[in-house]
Amino acid sequence: MNILTLYLLLLKATLTSFSGGTSLPSVRQDLVVQRRVITDAQLSTAVAISRMGPGPNGSFIICIGQYIAGPPGAAAGYLAMITPAWLAIILLRLLQGRTGHPRAQSAIQGLTAAAAGLMLANSWPIAQSAITSWFPAMLTALALVAFLSRKVETVWVLASSGLLAMLYSVLHA
Repeated sequence: MNILTLYLLLLKATLTSFSGGTSLPSVRQDLVVQRRVITDAQLSTAVAISRMGPGPNGSFIICIGQYIAGPPGAAAGYLAMITPAWLAIILLRLLQGRTGHPRAQSAIQGLTAAAAGLMLANSWPIAQSAITSWFPAMLTALALVAFLSRKVETVWVLASSGLLAMLYSVLHA
């Protein structure tokens, strides 16, 4: 896949995203399902890697670019990730306070609900590639409970899950 095409696909995903993770369905559809340049497992790994570090939730776009095209792909992912912010700055400057209008608020709420639905619909295929036995299923359930409780930071959920998975792998090798 050439770098321009990769950039445009990742840009499409980030332009339709409100909080980083909502671009996941678009990325999965374009790069896993249609073009088959990465796998669900690689997509899942990219998301986990990006969530473990500081920064925006959508930084998994950079990891995806790296998986597909190495350093030039990572650069394309980075540019795709920051382009919407630059466009938003220009758009907000043009709108100058008109986003408080009830119609604008309704449109934003509708788009957010649609993005949440897309994320839920695309979570199952990704989960299927990762949940292959009772142990990953247990880790998934525990992580979900911890996340929904909102008492445990995501980084700690991911770090502890990773450590438990490595320990399990060592003990059952």
